[in-house]
Amino acid sequence: MPTDCISYQNSGYFSKLIQDYLDQKPELQSLYNHFPTLENFEKQIRDKQANFDHANRVPLVETLKKQYQNIQVSNSTKENIELLALPNTFTITTGHQLNLFSGPLYFLYKIISTINLTTELKSKYPAHNFVPVYWMATEDHDFEEINYFNFKGKKFRWNKESTGPVGRLSTEGLEDFFEIYSKDLGSSTNANFLKKLFEEAYLRHENLADATRFLANSLFASYGLVILDADSADLKRAFIPYVKEELEQQTAFKAVQETISKFNDYTIQVNPREINLFYIEDQLRERIILEKDRYVVNHTKISFSKEEIFNLLECNPEKFSPNVIMRPLYQEIILPNLCYIGGGGEIAYWLELKSFFDAVNITFPMLLVRNSVLLSTEKQAKKADKLGLHWKDLFTKPADLVNAITHKLSGFPIDLTPQKEMLVKQFEYLYELAQQTDKSFTGAVKAQEVKQKKGLDNLEKRLLKAQKRKLDSEIQRVVDLQCELFPNQSLQERQTNFSEFYLEKGEELIPLLIQNLKPLETNFNIITI
Repeated sequence: MPTDCISYQNSGYFSKLIQDYLDQKPELQSLYNHFPTLENFEKQIRDKQANFDHANRVPLVETLKKQYQNIQVSNSTKENIELLALPNTFTITTGHQLNLFSGPLYFLYKIISTINLTTELKSKYPAHNFVPVYWMATEDHDFEEINYFNFKGKKFRWNKESTGPVGRLSTEGLEDFFEIYSKDLGSSTNANFLKKLFEEAYLRHENLADATRFLANSLFASYGLVILDADSADLKRAFIPYVKEELEQQTAFKAVQETISKFNDYTIQVNPREINLFYIEDQLRERIILEKDRYVVNHTKISFSKEEIFNLLECNPEKFSPNVIMRPLYQEIILPNLCYIGGGGEIAYWLELKSFFDAVNITFPMLLVRNSVLLSTEKQAKKADKLGLHWKDLFTKPADLVNAITHKLSGFPIDLTPQKEMLVKQFEYLYELAQQTDKSFTGAVKAQEVKQKKGLDNLEKRLLKAQKRKLDSEIQRVVDLQCELFPNQSLQERQTNFSEFYLEKGEELIPLLIQNLKPLETNFNIITI
């Protein structure tokens, strides 16, 4: 089977910003604190220890204990929650939306990257404790992004209306969804496990936050994962001073705008608003906008004077929700966090935030691109080997792959470059002649050169097309394999739900991933299952 590996930079699936970040280009160094290497964590520990309000550990631990009181907690997770009270304990954090039944595969890869990094850090720095944290995005309101998953090429969608924060959304109505999905799972031992897992998570919990906590805990409790729902009044009390500053000074807008004004060669991931906060209730999450001297909740009749909104903040901080710009700050205030692990898009928007963190004097975390994985069956790996393919071949764009395979399988060169070079030499002689006669001849030579070059280009294209027809069956086998591994011409990890592979590997799946993923390496993982 193929044995080559692909770096993130050469995979074709990461933006220029992330490629340059991974290459540690000097022009990006002002956008982050320390680059994530094992040795650099010593500096990050020192920075965080000196600048973290350790009083915030008390409400953090108390909140976690409350959130875990109704589910079975493993000894390792229980121990990690208790360790968070100690000044030598730090977190490694990843965040993810509350996608139905975890959504795409990279849900697993984010969490496993986080777990594995804490293990590496404990080995390197035994005097400290490191806790893996999954931050549930319970305050998001983009329900359309999370209400489905793909299984065996089919999209299973939960049809329901949602207007408020998704963590508070009732799971009522998922019985009908489960009935349809369970039929497609079949009746094997692994299928029955998945049915039970879905049923216990979503049909026996009242809201999406509790359901997702149960699901993630069931899959990862034995590894000490701590799952946090930060939609909490007790946790948001520590955030009050920063909400006040945002309402009054718009510090985030000014700092982030200044940073992204320097993104000349990069795509801007998110743009800040003048106020980067939402007002939330069970059925409402809308932006807070300053209009004249009043704070208005967008698309509602709710509004406050400055005094009224500050009083509300003191009494009910849970009614204020950070947006994508402010959420990272909230995270770093309430967690003794060293590193955030996310996908390329997430890391891209974090890179916009360093100046904002500096402005409010909060330590900026290290930023680590999560592990990316391509899962291949033994059969698929053997097929690739038989077709003479490297993994890097399968990562290329479909049209480029077909052309490359056609060239490779042909018994003769399809490239007419030698003929084109001969043509150039012939016309060099004709241009020399043209210099010795009437200028009109030069125009005739030029016209003929263009015509003949174009003719060779057309012949080359027709030759390639003819060979594609001749080699159609061999090429189709390559195309079929790429389609299996890259559904919808996209990364498997962004398309396929974990249950598709759990059906095959069962309880071996997660330990296999834990064993193979190395969070500080920047190679695309190809794992044969």
